[in-house]
Amino acid sequence: MAEACKLHFAVNVETHEVVAMEVTTDDVHDVRKAPSLVDESGRNVRVSRVYGDAAYDSSAVYSLLEERGIEVVVKPKVNARCDRDHPSRRRAASLIRGIGYDASAGLTGYGRRGAVETAYSTFKRLFGEHSLARSFENIVVELVGKVAFV
Repeated sequence: MAEACKLHFAVNVETHEVVAMEVTTDDVHDVRKAPSLVDESGRNVRVSRVYGDAAYDSSAVYSLLEERGIEVVVKPKVNARCDRDHPSRRRAASLIRGIGYDASAGLTGYGRRGAVETAYSTFKRLFGEHSLARSFENIVVELVGKVAFV
């Protein structure tokens, strides 16, 4: 039986191209892959802003990106606190609590993250959610080839 794997990729929201990707086992959280995705993306394009869903809502991600001069546009988790963690994360959570998700998304440009969701949707529509390969190494090779087509 094939290992459960997870595909992480970064998309240029202007061109809709995949600019970085990584395959991990299913137990690796998205936050752990943020540094390497940002590094790889930076080798391919200039990264000035990162859009991320709630899976990237962590002080570690905010700190990493701000240290590199990259604007963080991440949707805070529903239960995000406004009184602790990274200051930018607190501001994002406060903004959503204050004016609501839709209004805050309009102000921050969070809706541009839709380009990433479109890329994932296209990938799944073209290739499904399963791999023909069985070993982790071969799954990685298969997914790299498939992403090249998206």
